[in-house]
Amino acid sequence: MNLDRLLWVLTLDPPHKQRQHITSLEQRLELVQAAIMDDPGFELSRVEIDRPGPHYAVDTLHLLAKDFPGADLAYLVGGDSLRDLPTWYHPQELVDACAIIGVMRRPGDAVDFEALETLLPGIKAKLAVVTAPLLEVSASEIRSRIASGKPFRYYLPEAVYKIIRERGLYSQD
Repeated sequence: MNLDRLLWVLTLDPPHKQRQHITSLEQRLELVQAAIMDDPGFELSRVEIDRPGPHYAVDTLHLLAKDFPGADLAYLVGGDSLRDLPTWYHPQELVDACAIIGVMRRPGDAVDFEALETLLPGIKAKLAVVTAPLLEVSASEIRSRIASGKPFRYYLPEAVYKIIRERGLYSQD
């Protein structure tokens, strides 16, 4: 997608995960920083950390537009999130606020693009499907592998793996 920079945005208390246990912000910050430290095109953004919630993607895009005037903002999602986008907070406003919606498809994510266009007019013109090797693994699966003592080393950057091992994160010990 020829991005100049990719901002990694962590949400303190994601609205869609209200009934789920999530890793502490401090641990997530440390893990993301370890994962992106070797790529100068990656940057950790505190746009959602340093403001009160609730945190909605559309609000984040508006704040980033102020921080980066004139920038063509791209919003990156997985195919499962794209499918659910019509249920998000002010989804049409989100579509209108970005130049591109980058989508990493996952096996079996089943997105009906025509229905999506009907619900969110203009979205199809903004979609950029990312073609990359797909690993059939998710963060929740990695955490489950760790908790059950299964191997997980090669699913993560080495620096992230080391932090998880050193701190005993996600294990049930």
